[in-house]
Amino acid sequence: MAEAPFVPHSVDMSKALVRRASGGSWVPAICSAVVPGVGQLVNGETDKAIGVLVVAGVSGLSWVGAIPILGSVAGLVYAATWLYSVGDAYVRGRK
Repeated sequence: MAEAPFVPHSVDMSKALVRRASGGSWVPAICSAVVPGVGQLVNGETDKAIGVLVVAGVSGLSWVGAIPILGSVAGLVYAATWLYSVGDAYVRGRK
């Protein structure tokens, strides 16, 4: 009996996790609105998702524990990252 050829799991799994359907651009956008970076993960952009999540996490934690002047800057960085995450997830979800 012949064995099946070896296929790296990352190829099959990444394609299985990404589901394309009509109107599918709203799902990644809503995911990114809840947790920045998850929409990029849904779209299959793992590296971008990690970057957005790290920037949002660091700026969010800095906003919570920072001194007043740095807290507002960290809050602006978080807001910009959140807007970028939602917009990018929506646009990339349409493609």
